[in-house]
Amino acid sequence: MLNEFYRYTNLKVLHPGMISGHEQGRLLSMYSHLIKPDRILEIGTYTGYSAICLAEGLSADGHLHTIEIDDELTDMALTFFEKAGLTDKITLHVGDALEIIPQLDVVFDLIFIDAAKKQYLDYYHAVFDKLKHGGYILVDNILWYGKVADPQFQDETTVKLREFNNFIRNDERVEKAIIQNRDGMFVLRKISL
Repeated sequence: MLNEFYRYTNLKVLHPGMISGHEQGRLLSMYSHLIKPDRILEIGTYTGYSAICLAEGLSADGHLHTIEIDDELTDMALTFFEKAGLTDKITLHVGDALEIIPQLDVVFDLIFIDAAKKQYLDYYHAVFDKLKHGGYILVDNILWYGKVADPQFQDETTVKLREFNNFIRNDERVEKAIIQNRDGMFVLRKISL
């Protein structure tokens, strides 16, 4: 089913390279299986591939909340959530994540951030208090095609990602590691409030 989903996204959606794809999807699924979360938050649904992969590791009565700002993508995501048999496990919120997050009265075990790169630090601040002690945050695209390490790149997205990465590097409330698959992913574990 994920192969069909990947192909469909590549044929039908603008910027299909934004989909997590098989390698990253298996990594997300593995993290989720290791953690066995009761509650997951995903910021940036896109077409829903990563949500399905994350949902594979949910506890028996676990639930995933995913937020997507582009309402034109939601029908596709909902269709594939249904095909995967996950409609009762996934709630899709449509709108601005920074407006939706404060309305979620949930404590999360696992949070995946993969949305507007310029807003990563805002998302991080918005979710931090909603993450349980010992919970994990996964943050995608932190290497940004290598641009964050090259001072010649000064576009707004690259600068904002550098600021985010520097903030995380100095944030003693989390343990951190960088996984260098695809475009880089932070793995963060909350160790203090």
